[in-house]
Amino acid sequence: MLDDTLKTQLKAYLERVLHPVELVASLDDRPASAEMRELLEDIAGLSDKVTARFDGADARKPSFQITRAGADMGLRFAAIPMGHEFTSLVLALLQAGGHPPKVEADVIEQIKALDADLVFETYMSLTCHNCPDVVQALNLMAVLNPRIRHVAVDGGLFQQEVDERQIMAVPAVYLNGEPFGSGRMELAEILAKVDTGAAARDAAKLGQKDVFDMLIVGGGPAGAAAAVYAARKGIRTGIVAERFGGQTLDTMGIENYISVKETDGPKFAAALEAHVRAYEVDIMNGQRVASLEAESEPGGLATVRLANGAALKSRSVILATGARWRNVNVPGEQEYKNKGVAYCPHCDGPLFKGKKVAVIGGGNSGVEAAIDLAGLVQHVTLIEFAEQLKADAVLVAKLKSLRNVTIHTHAQTTEITGDGQKVNGLRYKDRTTGTEHSVELAGVFVQIGLVPNTEWLKGTVELSKYGEIVIDAKCATNLPGVFAAGDVTTVPFKQIVIAAGEGSKAALSAFDHLIRSPVPQPEPEMA
Repeated sequence: MLDDTLKTQLKAYLERVLHPVELVASLDDRPASAEMRELLEDIAGLSDKVTARFDGADARKPSFQITRAGADMGLRFAAIPMGHEFTSLVLALLQAGGHPPKVEADVIEQIKALDADLVFETYMSLTCHNCPDVVQALNLMAVLNPRIRHVAVDGGLFQQEVDERQIMAVPAVYLNGEPFGSGRMELAEILAKVDTGAAARDAAKLGQKDVFDMLIVGGGPAGAAAAVYAARKGIRTGIVAERFGGQTLDTMGIENYISVKETDGPKFAAALEAHVRAYEVDIMNGQRVASLEAESEPGGLATVRLANGAALKSRSVILATGARWRNVNVPGEQEYKNKGVAYCPHCDGPLFKGKKVAVIGGGNSGVEAAIDLAGLVQHVTLIEFAEQLKADAVLVAKLKSLRNVTIHTHAQTTEITGDGQKVNGLRYKDRTTGTEHSVELAGVFVQIGLVPNTEWLKGTVELSKYGEIVIDAKCATNLPGVFAAGDVTTVPFKQIVIAAGEGSKAALSAFDHLIRSPVPQPEPEMA
């Protein structure tokens, strides 16, 4: 099951296991069970601290539990965790074996203190790059707290469950049998949902922080670059982000970041965070920002208020909140989101294997999605509003060579239809003739560009008609001491390498502002 290279790598990792680990499999006569047996035997053969048993009685077959010998950890894979989930398997083995996780001590204590019986089920696919973060977070919770149980279910292996629960997007998480969340979720976000007192504790702790010299809002390439440049100046630097990595977490292949020939989004995001953590930067992850209050006079303090009620103060601020996928905004899109309407072909494409789907958008993202999906699904219909596809010529040529793809240009999507439970079609209008057409489909992938994350800034900084933050050549906004960088701004060409460069420029500009501004004096204490 494991090739020699993987065996060598895994054997090295398993040397870090401190306590005996048991793999307890529940198998049936399906071919997947034979594959699982082979995988577990391979793993057990690589370490004298790992043993495999095949007498499990779990209802899901094939599946296997990973537990510390003599314990009953609630960590299970109803999957053969290869592909993107191989890392999840390795971490589960190490953590069950006592290897300390790379998580802050207070987070570990928060997990251990959860006082409720929580049974999580995560439906994922082995090609989903968003799924491992969710799986790994819930696995860790199951290792640390005996009242928490988690099973990672490969939707392709348990298609009947997927159909019964009408799961059409991964990762899809259930808690105690009820829908809990979908899409990428980090550990902090999961804990915030199950630990009702977490927000208040966070707010109290964050509210006690000293004034920052430079506070960056956003943890994507622009925010990370700004944080590194600021910290290297030796000033007090903080970065507050809803999820570190930003939109790169949802990007599969990155092949145009100079000096890095090829990588994927999650790896790139992890490298961004590791680089920032190498410096003295106060990282406040998992925090949604609610508003900005800036002084109109130079030298004043800006206040960034968080959704949990905390307020952070800083002598300068860099706004790098990035952008998100744009909605097509037609009837049915919101109703059937995650029920056939999807935005990530890499994550959700395998759920539509052998079915008919549509892609809305003829730019690079849309054409790449259509090419990717054409190798999985029965047929792809691509809908483009303009008179011709806007993607690179090489991509268009590749798309047109595929026999199971139909292209409609000068076409306006008017509705995504469904049966009340899931998508069953799409309607579009031929913009030349005005004729309405219907296409029977199981899924619709929306790929029509980005919208800046600036709703929280309306009425505070100057925005363009597209909602982007207006900046000058030095990344300055119309407010003294407030700068902006990356996809959230008016800078043309939304690219990772450009965002990183703009973040660096914004930090240098903000530092130049600081050294030329008076330092605010503390208010005198009352007698």
